[in-house]
Amino acid sequence: MPEATDWNQGITAEFRANEGRVGGMFKGTPMILVHHVGRTSGKEYVNPLVYLPGQGGDGAMYIFASKGGAPTHPDWYRNLSADPHVTVEIGDETYPALAVATEGADRERVWAELKERYPFFADHEVQAAPRTIPVVALTRA
Repeated sequence: MPEATDWNQGITAEFRANEGRVGGMFKGTPMILVHHVGRTSGKEYVNPLVYLPGQGGDGAMYIFASKGGAPTHPDWYRNLSADPHVTVEIGDETYPALAVATEGADRERVWAELKERYPFFADHEVQAAPRTIPVVALTRA
């Protein structure tokens, strides 16, 4: 797990140094930082995540618990399930938000849009099967 933590810290530092932009495999991909509290540790964590903006002017954003196609949900998703109150960094703005997993047609619509824009997520879906990758809506608190 230390490699994932080191990788997240590097992306987070790059994000903050470049007003929310990162390079490498995520160059040109919209990224946010999600601050959340560990469900057992009580410690604050920060995860850099790909997001899609919501539609309809509600200000929602969607994040995806793909974990690179792993067979289990990422810890950050389990933490958000236990406590949906998060803080979001986007660009140079920071604000509190509420994280709620989407379901049914809403989840399918957003997931399909993500795969169309970023086809590597389709690979994650195949690798994660039979796990369904959660799609989480973030709205300002």
